Amino acid sequence: MADDTKRKYWVGFDLGGTKMMSIVFDNDLHILARDRKKTKGHEGVQAGMSRICDLIRETLQQAGIKSDELQGIGVGSPGPLDLNRGVILDTPNLGWKEAPLRKTLENAFGCPAAVINDVDAGVYGEYRAGGAKGARCVVGIFPGTGIGGGCVYDGQLIRGKTLSAFEIGHIPLMPDGPLCGCGNRGCLEAIASRLAISAAAAAAAYRGDAPHLMEEAGTDLREIRSGMLARAIEEGDDAIKRIVADAARWIGRGLACAVNLMAPDVVLLGGGLVEAMPKLFEKEVSRGLEDGVMAPFRGQYDLRLAKLGDDAGATGAAAWAQDSCKGEKGK
Repeated sequence: MADDTKRKYWVGFDLGGTKMMSIVFDNDLHILARDRKKTKGHEGVQAGMSRICDLIRETLQQAGIKSDELQGIGVGSPGPLDLNRGVILDTPNLGWKEAPLRKTLENAFGCPAAVINDVDAGVYGEYRAGGAKGARCVVGIFPGTGIGGGCVYDGQLIRGKTLSAFEIGHIPLMPDGPLCGCGNRGCLEAIASRLAISAAAAAAAYRGDAPHLMEEAGTDLREIRSGMLARAIEEGDDAIKRIVADAARWIGRGLACAVNLMAPDVVLLGGGLVEAMPKLFEKEVSRGLEDGVMAPFRGQYDLRLAKLGDDAGATGAAAWAQDSCKGEKGK
C-alpha cells in the first residue's frame, strides 16, 4: 500500500452510453489531464470495466502521475445504481447488469472509489466549482434526451438509502398526457425533453412549417440535435422557436414544484439543450417558474446557467469522491 502522504490526486470519470471521459484533478479541483473514448457498452461488462481502467491509466500517464498517488476515484454513471456497493444494476444505455464498478476500480488502483448518478455528479460539480458555487441549496435540471435533476442541500446530495433521488423528469404534470419511457403518462420528460421537442419539430418540418430544419435534417429524429434546433431558430423557423419555448416553460413549471418543496437559493439550468439556446431557455424557464412558485418564494432564488459544460460530471464525481473517500485507506 502506498504512503498516504503521496496521495495528492483524484480522478473524476463520466460514464455515458456513447462516450466516457476521465479527468485527473489536484486537491483544488484544477484539471491536470483529460481523455475520452467511446464506451462500446455492447462489448459487455468485463470489457467495459477493462476499458474504464485503461482510460484512467492513460489519463494518469498524460498527467505524469502514478496510481499510488491517487487519493480516490469518483464515477458519475447512468443508473439505476446501488450507491452503497457501487454497482450498476441494470442500465439500458449500456446493456450492463450487476457491473461491479467500485470493486473493480479499488482493486485496480488501490484507492477508494465512489459511484454516483451521472446527473447528481453534474449538479454537484456545478455546486463545487461552477454555476452554483456558494449555494446553500441548489436545485439543478439537465434537459437532454431525457430530463435529469439533482439537489444539493447544505453540501449533501439528496439521495435515497441505496438509490439516487430527485427524478424531476418524472414529475407528472399533464394528466393523461403523452406516454413516458417510465411507463406513466404526462411526465415532464415526456413533454419537454429533447426527444419530445425533436418529435414535435419533425412534425412541424413534415407539415412545411420549418423549412430550414427540413433542409438540414428532414424528419429523422436521430438527426435532430440541440445545435440543429438552435440553427433552425436562427434561420427563421418560428415554429421550432415556439416548440422549444413551450418545452422550456414546462421545465419551469416542473422546477416550480421543486422550488416549492426545497426553497433553493439557486436554480441551475444545464445540459445540451440549454447550452445550445441559453437565452431562450433562461427566459422561458423563468416564465414557467414564476407561474408555478408560491408567492413567498418569488425573488428568493437565482436562476443560473451551468458553467462547466462537458466537464461537469467528471468534476462532480471527483468532488464527491473527495468528500466521501477521504480518510479511507487505499486497498
